Amino acid sequence: MLFNIKVFGIVQGVGFRPFISRIADAFFIFGSVANKGSYVEIFAQGTAENLEKFVRAITEKAPPRSAILKIDVTELAAAKSFTDFKIIESEREAGDIFVSPDIAICENCARELFDKNNRRYLHPFINCTACGPRLTILENMPYDRERTSMKDFPMCESCTAEYFNPASRRFDAQPVCCNNCGPTVYILNSHEKNHAAIKKVRKILAAGGIAAIKGIGGFHLACDAKNFAAVQKLRESKIRPSKPFAVMFKDIAAVKAECILTDNQKSFLDSPQKPIILLQKKFNCTIAENVAPAINKIGAMLPYTPLHLLIFNFPDEIKNFPAALVMTSGNPSGVPITIDDEDALKNLECDVIISNDRKILLRADDSVMDFIEDTPSMIRRSRGYAPLPIFYENPLALSPYPLTPTLAIGGELKNTFCLAKNNLLYPSPYIGDVGDLRTVEILKSSISRMMDLLEIAPKVVACDLHPRYQTSKIAAEIAENLNVPLIKIQHHWAHVLSCIAENNFGGEVIGVAFDGTGYGDDGTIWGGEIFICDTKNYRRVGHIAKFVQAGGDKSARESWRSAVAMLKEFSLAKTLNLTEEKNLATQILMMEKNLNCVESTSCGRLFDAVSAVLGICKISSYEGESAMKLQCMAETSTENLSGNFEVDKNLILPTDKLFTEILSRRLNGGNVADLAKFFHVQLAELLAQACEIISLQTKIKTVALSGGCFQNSLLTSLTLEKLKLRGLKVLRHKLIPPNDGGLCLGQALAAKFVNLPKLT
Repeated sequence: MLFNIKVFGIVQGVGFRPFISRIADAFFIFGSVANKGSYVEIFAQGTAENLEKFVRAITEKAPPRSAILKIDVTELAAAKSFTDFKIIESEREAGDIFVSPDIAICENCARELFDKNNRRYLHPFINCTACGPRLTILENMPYDRERTSMKDFPMCESCTAEYFNPASRRFDAQPVCCNNCGPTVYILNSHEKNHAAIKKVRKILAAGGIAAIKGIGGFHLACDAKNFAAVQKLRESKIRPSKPFAVMFKDIAAVKAECILTDNQKSFLDSPQKPIILLQKKFNCTIAENVAPAINKIGAMLPYTPLHLLIFNFPDEIKNFPAALVMTSGNPSGVPITIDDEDALKNLECDVIISNDRKILLRADDSVMDFIEDTPSMIRRSRGYAPLPIFYENPLALSPYPLTPTLAIGGELKNTFCLAKNNLLYPSPYIGDVGDLRTVEILKSSISRMMDLLEIAPKVVACDLHPRYQTSKIAAEIAENLNVPLIKIQHHWAHVLSCIAENNFGGEVIGVAFDGTGYGDDGTIWGGEIFICDTKNYRRVGHIAKFVQAGGDKSARESWRSAVAMLKEFSLAKTLNLTEEKNLATQILMMEKNLNCVESTSCGRLFDAVSAVLGICKISSYEGESAMKLQCMAETSTENLSGNFEVDKNLILPTDKLFTEILSRRLNGGNVADLAKFFHVQLAELLAQACEIISLQTKIKTVALSGGCFQNSLLTSLTLEKLKLRGLKVLRHKLIPPNDGGLCLGQALAAKFVNLPKLT
């Protein structure tokens, strides 16, 4: 019997073809296997019994880094007879594309790295079919060496023998290399290479210096995480006064020494993706306080490249090398991560730069993840996860649910873009804030590369409704160049749709979008919104209380401005010492003359106002600082202050009254931590009240939570608890960010239902 088998999913770059070859030999199957770009195709010839076992083994014993989505098996008339089983030359064929993300070093390679008897002993680029770079070195599909940046490094005789040996763990591993034929690490503007370069970096880090280190997706800046002076020096060089730094720990034991770690968190922290996980600091944590000032969590990660492991563990004369290093993105403020030597020399202020000659073709920041109710809550989705697609089939659809080939450009902040086709939506790696010309160019080049890689030619381009977003201008330019329609999607509807897409939900939801700012349909600033919506339509049915947002973009950085705008008596601003008198006078004048003022329902600015009047944060040095510090303060409280606020018949959440009550209690000597917690509890209660009212009126039983405010694990946990007590089903984000990093996914889903004009 002869079968034609097509396997769809993450089956390239994960050792899938060698795996098929091995199980074919085990079950006496003859034939061939090849990458087709969009799937793996197998011709399998054998007895009926052996073929049945072979097909079953494909799913049951698949490589751990693979993800099989579908298998098509067709019996063929045996036109010819095979005499063996071969991995044959890959062929390019149109269809859905599944690209493997970059994979952290596996246990086998990590063990070999420090084995003196292994020929890859201390090799900074050791890898196998189960680990190593993928997306960041890939030019196009199928995934073969000649289409990666590893084509610059011809395999030596020994590596070639392993590459073609079915019994080897490196059989058909595209980035395979060794100390004799792999890339070279070196110190920029110096003579040290390979092991000498690693030793130099270790000496500088151990002595309190700062090192720039080229990784899989770009450069990091590193220093001793327990050395206050070194961390402060890094802050000054990055012009980053207080935004938390990520910390790379030597191993799990080092993490547990400083942080509280659950089994679930450990499973993600030590997964092949190796994301940054936000972990609660232990009471006796010895990480320098200025790593995450006034924040009760540390962004922890483990080494995920061979070079990281060598920097921590290289066998040299240094005996007390730090067990924890600050490991923050190597980039100037507001610009995506640096990926090449020229930019590193120009942009990274440090004591030493260790680089290598393997090109990074697509940059990828580290992914960042929090946990809510001991389950993931993605903050930034990038290395290890992008560009894995989201599958949206709409379980209520009665017919196939193909998506219009779409490019969704995403938001202005925390930008990612999304390409969609058929049932697949591919969010890109993290780009960043699109406020710098360099970021704009990187966004454009990344879009072009991903379009080629995924073989998607958009028939529509989607962007945000905001008329002044830089991303809207980029989207208009791309749509014109492609001669396709441009559609504009309301910001908060897109947020809710991103949650619907991630959860593969069909039908109407009560959609909640709480975030900083987004352009509303009425020309005002929205950000505390409740919708009735689905994938086709939305209707705004509720929101937080309106207030005047004065000061334009400054109000997002200067929390005191939102506090002044919400005060009933401006004289209280002096009592609370919110800002200098000259600033206050200017703010009051703007509000009285209605200059640079707009009506707002921004929940993010509400958080800012409460943080300011409680004296927690009046000016933010990074986006979301005042809200993060407000949450951290709230989590120190053990009190449960009572409140009595009710949503009115127009579904307006009385957040103005809540703010006034907090202000009054603060002026009367109320405890800051207790009032911070009181704010979170009451806001969650008001939201749950509104959703319950809407549910009773509409019979809709599902609530979708999205928007940057739901990064706040305390608010989200409280809201989940209160909604579930009311018998409502809740959809929330887990592996797609609720912030603007997930916006592109909702835009792409919305684009399917737009009535596209016929092009001439």
